[in-house]
Amino acid sequence: MANPKAHLMDWLRDAYALEKQAETMLEAQASRLENCPDVHARIEQHLQETLEQQALLEHCLTRLGTGPSLIKGMTGEIVAFGHAVGGMTMSDEVVKGAMRGFVFEHTEVAAYTALIAAAHAAGDDETRRICEQILPREVEMGRWLLERLPDTVAAYVSRSAEGRDDAKR
Repeated sequence: MANPKAHLMDWLRDAYALEKQAETMLEAQASRLENCPDVHARIEQHLQETLEQQALLEHCLTRLGTGPSLIKGMTGEIVAFGHAVGGMTMSDEVVKGAMRGFVFEHTEVAAYTALIAAAHAAGDDETRRICEQILPREVEMGRWLLERLPDTVAAYVSRSAEGRDDAKR
């Protein structure tokens, strides 16, 4: 049976892979969002937060004597790349991207909530503190995406109804 520290290390590797996947998704979104400057700016901001979070998680993993999982990281990046390529072919890319982002943020919220509990069980106060620092960022991004979704949909529907080429982005 695995001890609490082993579970914590495994879930930290999962969270790191999620952050790598987020990086790929956010970079792809930012590169294509042409007509939503406020969304583009928020995506860029969260991309920087994501990179900082990767560094924090890597610090936790190194301190625990392990590192990121290459396989989990590559799998997450492949999935994110698939979403990015798929998004380019959708006529409603901006709407689907916002919805996918909202769901992804809540996956991260669940992961960090679990990590906080696991770090507590393992007696790792530093990892718990770091995850408690990251969690509100993910909650905030999810909240922002949800609040912004009606405006994103309205702008898309309006542009699409006018037959505008800029509707999808």
